Amino acid sequence: MSYDRRRFIRATGVLASAIAFGTVGCKSENKKEESKAEEPATTPKDESLNEFGIQLYTVRDDLPKDPKGVLKQLAADGYKQVESFEGSKGIFWGMTNTEFKKYMDQLGMVIVSSHCDINKDFDKKAAQAAEIGMKYLIAPWIGPQKTVDDYKKFASKFNSCGEICKKNNIRFAYHNHDYSFKDFNGQFPQDIIMQNTNPEIVDFEMDIYWVVTAGADPIAWLQKYPNRFRLGHLKDRKKNADPKDTDASCDLGKGMIDFSKVLRVGRDNGMQYYIVEQERYDNSTPLKSAQVDAEYLKTLTI
Repeated sequence: MSYDRRRFIRATGVLASAIAFGTVGCKSENKKEESKAEEPATTPKDESLNEFGIQLYTVRDDLPKDPKGVLKQLAADGYKQVESFEGSKGIFWGMTNTEFKKYMDQLGMVIVSSHCDINKDFDKKAAQAAEIGMKYLIAPWIGPQKTVDDYKKFASKFNSCGEICKKNNIRFAYHNHDYSFKDFNGQFPQDIIMQNTNPEIVDFEMDIYWVVTAGADPIAWLQKYPNRFRLGHLKDRKKNADPKDTDASCDLGKGMIDFSKVLRVGRDNGMQYYIVEQERYDNSTPLKSAQVDAEYLKTLTI
């Protein structure tokens, strides 16, 4: 996401092997022996994504002009879930929270979460989110910090936000960028934040693109912290992009990220929400790319 937007605002066990049983049957009266063949080990079936969402920042240029029209188009594309962000018209884009939910209901969609400014009226935002059945409020950006203690202070802030959300029966999460996964005086900021937040009240939204852009392995992090990355941002990265190029997102399925593999590990380690976010649209438009992304996810198995 761009700076303008920012301003708004163990490795663990692989799936256990099935135990093979061998049973020798009792001898019958005619002395015949019967044996039971070993049962083959089973592996999880590939699953389709029954539901997936879209971060409205993907269509940030179109949304303010016609919020209802854009949302209607996204519903027609097959998106069942929405993650909003706090823009010039607020989280609910000129509507009240209940008006927004009513319109979502008409479209057969659900607003699952929203990125927001956690430093302004957060109690009010949590209450409004809870009133319409939202699951999450999310901190979208903190920026690179100067010291380890600075990251720990944000972890403390996240714990406070988590407590507020808990009182309202919703949850709080933090959305990463690349700086979280870059070495910082021998540590990773993501480790510092995750190890200093209460897992009972603070979850995380893994932006897979930013993990890859930082040169890290999203699968390793999903396995290192099971059941903490509850949401995922699906944003592909151009093949052969310069490692220093941070603005290299592209339509899903056109880039270098193996989403089937990553999301399978995510699913097995507690990821519950799969949310499209795209920021660059070469030879396309935001709405057209959103449609292409939806078509890709309809055929994806994990």
